[in-house]
Amino acid sequence: MKAMIFAAGIGTRLKPLTNNTPKALIKVSGVPMLELVIKKLINTGVNEIIINVHYLADQIIDFLKSKNNFGIRIEISDETDELLDTGGGLKKASWFFNDNEPFILHNVDVISNIDLREMLNHHNNNKALATLAVRKRTSSRYFIFNKKQELSGWENTKTSEKKISKSCKSLISLAFSGIHIINPEIFKNIDENGKFSIISTYFELSKSKLISAYQHDKDYWFDIGNQEKLEKAEKYLISKIEI
Repeated sequence: MKAMIFAAGIGTRLKPLTNNTPKALIKVSGVPMLELVIKKLINTGVNEIIINVHYLADQIIDFLKSKNNFGIRIEISDETDELLDTGGGLKKASWFFNDNEPFILHNVDVISNIDLREMLNHHNNNKALATLAVRKRTSSRYFIFNKKQELSGWENTKTSEKKISKSCKSLISLAFSGIHIINPEIFKNIDENGKFSIISTYFELSKSKLISAYQHDKDYWFDIGNQEKLEKAEKYLISKIEI
């Protein structure tokens, strides 16, 4: 099974920790986030990974070499010239997903105990083009789903922007967890080029394709976006002895 890790972020909100270290190599309880995500993917059955890099890319490449690529095939998608955002980054790496099998897309700064095998089964059973891990939590941005767990819109509460792709009497807003399972067929349906967000792509595709929700409220989940969140994650993981 294949996967992609988004590891190209600059990590501005984690400064000064990221002044000389890429966000992907910031440690959570002594272990770099990138290593945590790679090991989680390997435990799920992934044996081929592509990782996009931008800021301090050489450090990430050297780290992977020092770990002998964790014993699996790891490729680099080089975005050092231009950071392509989520949609552009995924499209640049599309060549890697040439086996017509669903793959996992995972943010490097997301730490959780989500069952990726169960999520994959959910994705396959629904025959979705993409499945998005979501949960009930406070956020400024939400995906909107109908009762069938079909993506039906999105909302930004800070800007009061709201778009609906499928009208329905009963809709639920859920926050995205930074984990996707995607069928490579999606690349035939992406018209954007260069730098663009996958969020807008999902919204447009939801008008005619099935973009499904995988709700995982019972799992622990941390987005290591700033030092406060890093500290909370470390305290929780130490208490659970998960690392």
